[in-house]
Amino acid sequence: MSALAALAIFLVAFFLIATEKADKVKVVLVAAGLMAVLGLIPGAEVFFSEHEGIDWNVIFLLLGMMIIVGVIKQTGVFDYLAIWAAKRSKGRPYRLMVMLMVITAVASPFLDNVTTIMLVAPVTIVVCNRLRIAAQPYLIAEVLASNIGGAATLIGDPPNIIIGSRAGLTFNDFLVHMAPIVVVIFAVFVLFTRVLFRDSFQYNAEHVAEVMALQERRAITDPRLLARCLVVLGAVVAGFGLHAVVHVEPSIVALVGAGVMLLVSRASVSEVLSEVEWPTLVFFMGLFVMVAGLVHTGVIAAIGTWAVDTLGDDYFVAATALLFGSSALGAFFDNIPYVATTAPIVEGVVAAAPDPQTGQALWWAFALGADFGGNGTAVAASANVVAIGIAARNGHKISFWQFTRYGIVVTVLSTVLAWLYVWLRYFT
Repeated sequence: MSALAALAIFLVAFFLIATEKADKVKVVLVAAGLMAVLGLIPGAEVFFSEHEGIDWNVIFLLLGMMIIVGVIKQTGVFDYLAIWAAKRSKGRPYRLMVMLMVITAVASPFLDNVTTIMLVAPVTIVVCNRLRIAAQPYLIAEVLASNIGGAATLIGDPPNIIIGSRAGLTFNDFLVHMAPIVVVIFAVFVLFTRVLFRDSFQYNAEHVAEVMALQERRAITDPRLLARCLVVLGAVVAGFGLHAVVHVEPSIVALVGAGVMLLVSRASVSEVLSEVEWPTLVFFMGLFVMVAGLVHTGVIAAIGTWAVDTLGDDYFVAATALLFGSSALGAFFDNIPYVATTAPIVEGVVAAAPDPQTGQALWWAFALGADFGGNGTAVAASANVVAIGIAARNGHKISFWQFTRYGIVVTVLSTVLAWLYVWLRYFT
């Protein structure tokens, strides 16, 4: 009965978010409250357990990076990059989109996709405002590119960190097994965007001429502050990259970086904190609690057990089910708690595999499905939610379905290509 109640609350909340019949923050808070009142979550543990509650590593990583971006914004560097990108692309919409997507996809494997979106989205909004074109298609394309690119490495996407820890996989393992197919899928995606966003490519010669006449260097309002910020940002990025070596959580690195950034900038704390996307952080906390209800009442475990029993000893079928199943489920549940919950189930399936290569193939299928499923809907991955929050704050609202109609297409395309890769590399 408790499992049915948790599932019903989750489905109703998801319906309200998807149809935008109510504000998504209000919906998740009410849903999380109902889970608590009905005893469907593990009491106070929901505030302390990342597996059955709020993942504070994600929340504080977001908070730290939002503060860092808020300080950097004061230097004018986002205006500089926006004018530079517009001039390099000569205002051509598709060329501009490709340039922004490549920057995003190249940065995501090393920064993580949430951090990348926080840095690139403000630039995108400024350049679109300068060219007087809709920013939504460019932001959506960047998020999709970020989720694809982030799949290439251990630190590029939070689910990969969870899988790497559970399976004992290293940074190099991800680079060897995930990067090749990520490069192929991204190349296909870049070509596909020409068709996918064809109705959004608007070119206005007059507005382009205005931007081409601008001097981007004049946009930098405080060069000394920018230099200090870049040093701190470089240290934060290095900290992310050394996560597996120094064993310091990215959230701690981001918070320390945020504190140092405030110190070296002497910026007004209240002014910087006003730049933080508080509704986005609250939404994530509520969403984590909602998923905790499904975990604690055994809904997700039941799905996993059923899948294991159904698959039997056919490991190619198991890999296929993990890939497509994770892609489908990952599109509706945030892929961080989904992976944290499902990883132990996958570990059990891998333990029964006849050889290590087959076992690793199952892990890669799981990782590919979870990562690419993050593109499926507006709430499927952290980067999606963050980008939509930034867009709304700057007057470029992206609706659930506006994002999802593109995300589903890209998810299906990515998953099919990933399945072909798994089949050819591990089972032929």
